[in-house]
Amino acid sequence: MNLPRRKFLHLAAGAVALPLLPRAGRAQNYPTQPVRLIVGFGPGGVSDILSRLIGQWLSERLGQPFLIENRPGAGTNIAAEAAVRAPADGHTLLLVTSSNAINATLYEKLNFNFIRDIAPVAGIALVPSVMEVNLSFPARTVPEFVAYAKANPGKINMGAVGPGSSTHIFGELFKMMAGVDLVPVHYSSSAPALTDLISGRVDVMFDPLISSIEHIKAGTLRALAVTTATRSDVLPNVPTVGEFLPGYEALLWQGIGAPKNTPTGIVDKLNREINAALADPRIKRRLADLGGTVLVNSPADFGKLIADDTEKWGKVIRGANIKQN
Repeated sequence: MNLPRRKFLHLAAGAVALPLLPRAGRAQNYPTQPVRLIVGFGPGGVSDILSRLIGQWLSERLGQPFLIENRPGAGTNIAAEAAVRAPADGHTLLLVTSSNAINATLYEKLNFNFIRDIAPVAGIALVPSVMEVNLSFPARTVPEFVAYAKANPGKINMGAVGPGSSTHIFGELFKMMAGVDLVPVHYSSSAPALTDLISGRVDVMFDPLISSIEHIKAGTLRALAVTTATRSDVLPNVPTVGEFLPGYEALLWQGIGAPKNTPTGIVDKLNREINAALADPRIKRRLADLGGTVLVNSPADFGKLIADDTEKWGKVIRGANIKQN
């Protein structure tokens, strides 16, 4: 039977649309059960606090509990692999951090490809780090620090929390761009590194601002610069590294990801709700208390941030020949 062209096109369009209806329904009804939000860090830290903040908001808005599951270990890779292996139905999410971008190069034999296997959902926060020295160090500015370092190659110790940590590679990027030789001294966590920095056992550290802000305010550490492209509201009189080394920028960021093939409707729904949370003055104030600023973006924009940082830190890790112990 020959159908008129207009009727044929109408029927064909209807046939194509039919498979999309269940997907739209899934997104509209989502979530239909409690949602796991896997966090690659232990309880009590900034990542855990941010996860619970966003999880509480989503629970109230979407009518199902968002349960925080702390799964620390292997530099957040245990948590990432658990999310990668989960069903792609939106009921398992991952707190994505800049550690995931770093780990893509730092770890040579991962059982997953982060960019391929995790769907970006939404950013949450940007957290600056700060380049800081002890009070006895003979430099009060970044140019003075660079001049002293060039005059004393290999004699300045840089505190870092393990090979490939942000405290390490942010410093390695500085070394490359400034043309100086700093010697990494690795610690198990930020606390003992800061203790040795204050006492003068190490000279400089590129530490997350949240860890160091009280020491800076108390006058026991000297902040030379923040690592973000713009100055921090918490330390408005402290310049950026980029004001002296144009192009230098080192970001710590947090966001939400989901297993690949999670329906687009669910990803978009979560993105809208998370961005609504970040517009709430109470959450903005809480992030500011943690030294961070909101990171509002689309899934595509967040995916570009992840990809760009993966490439950027991959170059630094390979250039400095950093190996995970």
